[in-house]
Amino acid sequence: MYWRKIYFFPEDLLRHMRQYFKSIVIHSDEKGLFYALDLGGTNFRVLRVQLGGKDSGLINQEFTEVSIPPNLMIGTSDALFDYIAAELARFIAQEGQEFELPPGKQRELGFTFSFPVMQTSIASGTLVRWTKGFSIDDAVGLDVVAELTKAMKRQGLDMRVSALVNDTVGTLAGGKYSYKDVAVAVILGTGSNAAYVESAQAIPKWHGDLPKSGEMVINMEWGNFRSSHLPLTEYDHAMDNESLNPGEQIFEKLISGMYLGEIVRRVLLKMAEEAAFFGDIVPPKLKTPFILRTPDMSAMHHDTSSDLILVEKKMKDILEIGNTSLQTRKVVVELCNIVATRGSRLAAAGILGILKKIGRDTVKDGGDEQKTVIAMDGGLFEHYSEYSKCLENTLTELLGEEVSKTISIEHASDGSGLGAALLAASHSPYLEAEN
Repeated sequence: MYWRKIYFFPEDLLRHMRQYFKSIVIHSDEKGLFYALDLGGTNFRVLRVQLGGKDSGLINQEFTEVSIPPNLMIGTSDALFDYIAAELARFIAQEGQEFELPPGKQRELGFTFSFPVMQTSIASGTLVRWTKGFSIDDAVGLDVVAELTKAMKRQGLDMRVSALVNDTVGTLAGGKYSYKDVAVAVILGTGSNAAYVESAQAIPKWHGDLPKSGEMVINMEWGNFRSSHLPLTEYDHAMDNESLNPGEQIFEKLISGMYLGEIVRRVLLKMAEEAAFFGDIVPPKLKTPFILRTPDMSAMHHDTSSDLILVEKKMKDILEIGNTSLQTRKVVVELCNIVATRGSRLAAAGILGILKKIGRDTVKDGGDEQKTVIAMDGGLFEHYSEYSKCLENTLTELLGEEVSKTISIEHASDGSGLGAALLAASHSPYLEAEN
């Protein structure tokens, strides 16, 4: 039952925050055609967004999703960005005449880059380190916007990057476009991160002029949070030691989609080795790191058939383990439940830490009822319903029923990409010229 405990650590989490600051200004009156490139994990998305201003809002949104070949995740900077720019060029080449721009006007792009960067301006930032299985040494320390711009030029693509944003900042911006009470954004996908709106006067690191709104956005990079309060097991330590980034992204390795299936695999391997869980011979495939993906874990966890036929199929097709008993399959489902429950409850505790910091964890006395919207994006939250349901139930448990009624979790599908396009629009030099 150790893994089922809820660990409450908001103060530790908020002390850890790796901050960078942006002032998000979206008026909802932006007009025109804008693009977004959303690079957040093993896939990336290219979006085209048509904005019609306050009267029409979001007129049209189209996207394509592309998988990144594993060799490019550990190759060179030029190879990765050339591949991305080529797919971006392919997307634009398929456009109809209605999307042609006037002569002399460049296409504008919002670039969602979901890895730790040291941001130097709205459209520049140097890569600090890779996460989520990427390891491209020659890209560390480079301006990722400059690298993408050079790759686009090599593809003959006339496009400028107007805004560089993190996925959580993009989701916050995209959510704000639809829900005025958005104060927090959380990504739960291949990796995980969070951002929130903070009073500028409450940011001790900020020494510049205060924004007119009095608020700024903090990208927490919470995936790299670690604390003695985190329930690390021998399986977590082993996975971390053998990862591409040992000692880093500890919180992410407990709660995100890239790692949950791998934790389940490691526990099953231990059970096979020490308790002959699958018989006298340890299944060879069970020794292959990351062979059991989180979507497969989710499918087994959600198997409601009386004989758990889907669990049987997954075990046979992926791990080449046949003839499993119903009791064995039930144990596999329970293990998936334990790992998912731990991850989702820890994620909920992190969200509570943010709500405590901004004073949204209590009911205000008198006046209008305070509403807080949390914009959520990421495949783990969207597709792993047992995970997302447990997260929401845990948040209600921690906040209490009365406060929970003031908190709303909204799925911001494609939120980070849409937010990047909106931020590109709000920082467009053409918009400034028109105004």
